[in-house]
Amino acid sequence: MKTIDKFTLRSFLGPLLASFFIVMFVLMMNALWRYIDELVGKGLGLGTIAELIFYATANLIPLGLPLVALFAAILTMSNMGESYELLAMKSAGMSLQRILAPLAIVALLFSIGSFFVANNYVPFANQQMVSILYDIRQQKQELEFKDGAFFNGIDDMSIRVEHQDPETKLLYDVIIYDNRDKKGKMSVTLADSGYIRLSEDKKFLLITLYHGETYEEDRGKEWKKATTRNHKFVRQDGTMPTAGFAMEKSDRNMFSGSHTKNMEELDTDIDSLEHTVNTITAKSYEPLLKNYVFTLDPLRFIAPDSSAREGEYRAIIDLGDSIGNRSIDNQMRIFNDAYRNAMSSSNVVTYDEFSSKEALNQLYRSRIEWHRKLALPVSVMIFFLIGAPLGAIIRKGGLGMSVLVSVIFFVIYYVIILFGEKMARDGIMPAYIGMWISTFILFPIAIYLTYKAATDSNLMSSDWYYNQWIKVREWWETHIASKKKVKTSK
Repeated sequence: MKTIDKFTLRSFLGPLLASFFIVMFVLMMNALWRYIDELVGKGLGLGTIAELIFYATANLIPLGLPLVALFAAILTMSNMGESYELLAMKSAGMSLQRILAPLAIVALLFSIGSFFVANNYVPFANQQMVSILYDIRQQKQELEFKDGAFFNGIDDMSIRVEHQDPETKLLYDVIIYDNRDKKGKMSVTLADSGYIRLSEDKKFLLITLYHGETYEEDRGKEWKKATTRNHKFVRQDGTMPTAGFAMEKSDRNMFSGSHTKNMEELDTDIDSLEHTVNTITAKSYEPLLKNYVFTLDPLRFIAPDSSAREGEYRAIIDLGDSIGNRSIDNQMRIFNDAYRNAMSSSNVVTYDEFSSKEALNQLYRSRIEWHRKLALPVSVMIFFLIGAPLGAIIRKGGLGMSVLVSVIFFVIYYVIILFGEKMARDGIMPAYIGMWISTFILFPIAIYLTYKAATDSNLMSSDWYYNQWIKVREWWETHIASKKKVKTSK
């Protein structure tokens, strides 16, 4: 490897690693903000929160890698341009393609690695993240007593506290309504003070009350025979089993979807779902055609006779005969029978439509995820081919211009991706178009920018745009405005 190649690689690897951590940190904070409401107030340990953030960040890797490649390429080439290193290489006879060759090899390896990450690691991370979120959502809020308000976080119990000491956690003027007994017993406990807390494993409620009284009412099966008794106490200790306060991990295999599978598993799902959709469609129309549409001879139909009991048919008439020639009773029976058949067929189609909708949605999602894994490495390379020429054209180091240009292109890419994915998910366009539409749009831009950078274009110079505006104005005055003056004079 030549010295110049080692130099360009060292110039690129540093911004590449820095860009990766910066982009992932920003996306991680966005994910944390999205789930912050579900994390607050449940007493989660740092390990659980760190695990959730780790898997959520891994889930965002396919979204962030194209931005990483773009930002690193722009930052590297713009820094080299500002320090005249790029100019020195070109003065030595090196073309832009030769300068970018070692960087392109690193970007290619980076894009290939992104495929394996998206295909193997991201599905696993998705499954873990969904499982942790489900466990957190199932967990109840921590014991939190507010002055003068009822706490109803425990099933069949209500606890009211007049005041809680913020330092000692001692509760004053405690009222507990207990309806846990399914046989009709209810108790009300009043206490001057006490402690109510969860055990360390959060599976038991520990209650200690001082100077109070308990009223118990046994209603039994008949309200008229209800009995009431009470007793006073100086200190009362109790332990009550609770559920839902402890973090209980669910089976990870319960959470399976298109976003938790690799390409091989998606291929199997797509084949199975296509067969399911075709089978449901065939079952939907076959009974409709046989039982409701073509139940009779296509040229004749049976008309109910007035002398027959309802449901019996005697007369057979040709379709060419006028229904108006029949009696009023026969006409009403014919129309009622047609209406019933129409409503029955409509109900059959509606039922089969709902039964096949879920299978069709899963098919669309599986196709989208399959193409997403292939489109990611291509997007990484395209963003590198956009960023490197842009950096060579900008020639201004620092984060300001690099961040601005990167964000603009990334927003365009993200909007296109969202549009294509929505169209593919709704079945409006095929998945291979919806997930590759950003590639079709951005690839010509990458080719154009590479050409402009290779020809030392002043694409980012305000003077260049001013000169182009002067040329357009002169052309307009010469060819358009002069012709209009000639026509006006005539």
